[in-house]
Amino acid sequence: MYNGQTLTEKILSNASGRAVSPNDIVEVAVDLIGFHDLTGFHVIEIIENLSSGTPLNPEKLVIAFDHLVPPPDIRSAEIQRFVRDFAGKIKVLNFHDIGDGILHQILLERYVMPGYLVVGADSHTSTAGALGAFAQGMGATDVAATIITGRTWVSVPQPFKVVLRGSLKEWVTGKDVALEILKVFKADYFNGMSIEFYVENPSSFPMDYRATVANMGIEFNADSVLFIPDEETTNFLRVERGYEYRGKFLPDDNAEYVDEYTLELSKVDLLIAAPYSVDNVKSIRDVEGMEVDTVFIGSCTNGRLSDLEIAAKIMKGRKIRSRCVVIPASRKVFNKALELGYIQILVNAGCMVTFSTCGPCIGGHFGVAGPGEVVLSTSNRNFKGRMGSPDSKTYLSGPSVAAASAVLGRMAEPGDMP
Repeated sequence: MYNGQTLTEKILSNASGRAVSPNDIVEVAVDLIGFHDLTGFHVIEIIENLSSGTPLNPEKLVIAFDHLVPPPDIRSAEIQRFVRDFAGKIKVLNFHDIGDGILHQILLERYVMPGYLVVGADSHTSTAGALGAFAQGMGATDVAATIITGRTWVSVPQPFKVVLRGSLKEWVTGKDVALEILKVFKADYFNGMSIEFYVENPSSFPMDYRATVANMGIEFNADSVLFIPDEETTNFLRVERGYEYRGKFLPDDNAEYVDEYTLELSKVDLLIAAPYSVDNVKSIRDVEGMEVDTVFIGSCTNGRLSDLEIAAKIMKGRKIRSRCVVIPASRKVFNKALELGYIQILVNAGCMVTFSTCGPCIGGHFGVAGPGEVVLSTSNRNFKGRMGSPDSKTYLSGPSVAAASAVLGRMAEPGDMP
């Protein structure tokens, strides 16, 4: 192993077989490759045009149906059958059909390990960085080539270190931390950089929160987002997979970063991103009282167990005034939330709860925004027309603001609850 390296440099050095430095362009071996129903069709088309019978690498491939599931139209059903047939033909063992979960959540739950190099045909592949992996979303052609060869190329990014210090206030979560970073740095600052998060007190920032921040990595415009493995990483792998991680991939003490920023977690407030940009970040107080038509709690950003727990705590014994769609990010999350009673609480409050799908996040189904409607979403993007009509407006928040707003029918925070 090479000395004096950041986590980013260490992973890419290991994957390329030589010491790397920022701005190097290197060919690397890939540990995991992922795609879903929406991008899979194009990936497979390219593979079938390029491979000419060349043996592929199905053991590295994870396929999950998540974007338009169950299929809301005939074309979606055709595409899923096409991808399903391909997975069977090349014997993909890690194939997840409708209802299993969103690709990024499945990768975290079952496959990603610290130090892995992960590529996927989706921009939010960066979610895998929560476990200390170097993960990048790529286009269909690059992903197809990686499936054929088991390798790809990357430009080694400039590593930037963010230190998370202290503890968050009540109801403040990883989503607010992601929005705080966007408020400070805006959406284009980290272009050409990887962000390495060091959590001074590991238990103060659980894996669910790390996954949310890593998921928003592409919204930071970062090449990759990685959380430096620590006790929280070890505990997650032990509890979720029964695996005892021994901590191999860590930055060296003398690693050099292009810059460093310390975020005092106790100073982070409940935040929202107003239309039509993820970095148009404001305090919830700036929009307090605005009527909300639809609330969405879920997606690969905030559909995890802690998100549903927060929503259930706020909605318990109450009824919602805004329409509210809740979608757990995986079957595992759904089952655990069912076992703990969260699903029943949310249903009793008036929410519509369904199995894992990206659905409303991409304006697909299960809650497409109509003209003039205001949507409050825990997803990752609020671009014009992203969740439906271009005449709608989408605001982004964490689960506590979303749940409180659903109950009151207007932009609110838990402290506003009667």
